Amino acid sequence: MSKFVRSSKYRHVFGKPARSEDCFSGIKLSKTAWDSNLIKANPKFVAVCWETGGGGAVGILNQKNTGKLGTVPLVAGHKGPVLDIDFNPFNDNLLATASEDCYVKIWHLPDAGLTSNLTAENAVQDLRGHTRKVGTCDFNPVANNVLATSATDYSVRLWDIEKGSELFTVNAAATNIIQCLAWNYNGSLLAQLSKDKKLRLIDPRQSKVASEVVGHEGVKGGRCTWLGKKELIFSVGFGKSGSQRQYSIYDPKDMSKPVVPPTNIDSSAGILMPFYDSDTNCLFLAGKGDGNIRYYEITSDPGIIFYLSEYKSNSPTKGMASLPKRGVDVNNNEIVRLYKVVDDIVEPISFTVPRKSDSFADDIFPDCASDEPALSSSEWAGGSDADPKTVSLAPGFVKTSTKAEFNPVKQEAPVGPATEAELREEYEKLKKRVAYLEAEIIKKDARIKELE
Repeated sequence: MSKFVRSSKYRHVFGKPARSEDCFSGIKLSKTAWDSNLIKANPKFVAVCWETGGGGAVGILNQKNTGKLGTVPLVAGHKGPVLDIDFNPFNDNLLATASEDCYVKIWHLPDAGLTSNLTAENAVQDLRGHTRKVGTCDFNPVANNVLATSATDYSVRLWDIEKGSELFTVNAAATNIIQCLAWNYNGSLLAQLSKDKKLRLIDPRQSKVASEVVGHEGVKGGRCTWLGKKELIFSVGFGKSGSQRQYSIYDPKDMSKPVVPPTNIDSSAGILMPFYDSDTNCLFLAGKGDGNIRYYEITSDPGIIFYLSEYKSNSPTKGMASLPKRGVDVNNNEIVRLYKVVDDIVEPISFTVPRKSDSFADDIFPDCASDEPALSSSEWAGGSDADPKTVSLAPGFVKTSTKAEFNPVKQEAPVGPATEAELREEYEKLKKRVAYLEAEIIKKDARIKELE
């Protein structure tokens, strides 16, 4: 990382928090110990993992209704805490929720927002397949209705949320908790970081881990993201000392040696959350438990990262989300907007490039990803690749007249034994299965002793 003064359009970018009346106050952030961002945003809504007495819920905040919140309508259809959430990039009304109850659910939100709670019966799709709690869910940035999930069963699953079917499964994708999944620019590959200290490159359509490397040596885990069109993987984690936060950059073509080796940032206990804007090549790092947000510029030279500046605040961050580029305020030269959770408040922070001219700054606002998918789920599953479709932000994003197609075929939950006879039959089957597995374990133990 270089800190010398250099020519850059983004050298004077500054962060400005929203006024109190433009914040959302009165939220009840989930107290789950799971280490996720706990918040997601799009131009219509802000979704927050919500604390409830039982089960799991998500609070849905309308972007037009800021200030002091009254009774917030909840998406409350899970039996366990909601651990991660994501909005469909091609339909602002579709929300995915991943929960400790092993299920992933898809919800449709009305254009005007919720007026009452949604329960399990209101979910437009239920995705069943994981056998332990589901910790991450991430929509494909190119293909419509394709969702990637990971769970503590150490598997990564790819879903067609419209059909409710599983497209691909990567079993044994890790040997410890998967903390992060990230799609590359054209939605063909996944980067994965887990608590076994390894950074993995996953080819989801081949159902395999293409390569892996030991990343950061600290035990606290970390996060990863792709650096847009540069097709490099950026990861953050901890060094051996346990408190030294660091970053590194890898080339997926050869992960045996990092392009930028682990580089220390500071000493703090909170995990770093990276947000990359591929249009400006600006990277933002927000730390949980501290109020500062550092930002950098990634140059065209592979792996060269330059420090720009730092947004400072005394309010510790509990969660953070980035608004899709199509939602920023181009009239005020806003290049990135982050949503920061502080206590019971969601605070928007606007990062702006100062300009004297009132005309559209096309040099800092190249065409950005639109809300129109480049591929259907079947095309993607069949092996097709495409870059995201783009749209000009001059004089402001114009939303497509029709939402991306979504006609769900809801999968019914499997029905278990109903009568006493059926229960006895199922019991006998399970007893035989247990006996078989116990015998297999004995064989494996004997073989291990022989090899020793």
